[in-house]
Amino acid sequence: MTMIKKLIGVAALMFACTGAYAAEGGYPLETAPDRVNDVAALQNGAKLFVNYCLNCHSASSMRYNKLQDIGLTDEQIKENLLFTGEKVGDLMHVAMQPEDAKKWFGTVPPDLSVIARAKSVNAGPSGADYIYTYLRTFYRDTARATGWNNLVFPNVGMPHVLWELQGPRELTTVAMHEVQSKDGAHSWERITTTYDDQGYAQVKTEPVADFHGHATLEAKFKALDPAKAAAYNNDVADLTAFLSWMAEPQQLFRKQLGVWVLMFLGLFLLVAWRLNASYWKHVR
Repeated sequence: MTMIKKLIGVAALMFACTGAYAAEGGYPLETAPDRVNDVAALQNGAKLFVNYCLNCHSASSMRYNKLQDIGLTDEQIKENLLFTGEKVGDLMHVAMQPEDAKKWFGTVPPDLSVIARAKSVNAGPSGADYIYTYLRTFYRDTARATGWNNLVFPNVGMPHVLWELQGPRELTTVAMHEVQSKDGAHSWERITTTYDDQGYAQVKTEPVADFHGHATLEAKFKALDPAKAAAYNNDVADLTAFLSWMAEPQQLFRKQLGVWVLMFLGLFLLVAWRLNASYWKHVR
């Protein structure tokens, strides 16, 4: 009985910690399309990763020839994904030195081998949801050194390397903010900030009387080239799928095997239950 109480306590603590982490996550994450078993999407994601991400981010746990698992041949890998003399069996490293990266971006770009697993939350949003939302919430901001900012990761050091694929767009944010006057009185104000496609901001502040809610932040993007923005969203879904696959290439096999294991355990439970009943029938 004591052991059961301990297990229940551990489970309760785990879910309590999960809820706290999810609550402080900030910007709400969107659900990423599930394309991990879509070979065409994974191949397009691999192309985007090598052409845009691999300039700064390494994937030191992944070899180029592992891409054979998503339907690419050695010849296709050589012709389309190897540009600086790498071999098919090499790991996905970058030439940029860590000290240079820190000087240029303020920090060393993280290795992306398992980023989808690192950004997942236990019993909460998946790492794919984080990546998908993060790559779709960049906006121009002239106040930043790189000229870019992000809603999921405010003041991020990474520039928007895929901006040409996404096309120009504007962002409008509406924040409910509590303020305190010099005499100690509390009141609320609505701050509306509009960023144009060049990153210049216009801020409008309005007092709000008789407000009894809590601090909120709403954001709305306006694509100036809807067709280009739609194509970009599709590419981001493919890139997210590839990063999810790269974090665990055997995940599909693991899930399929898990189904068979559960079926076996269910059958074994049925057999054990009938054997137990047959045995105790004669003992009694």
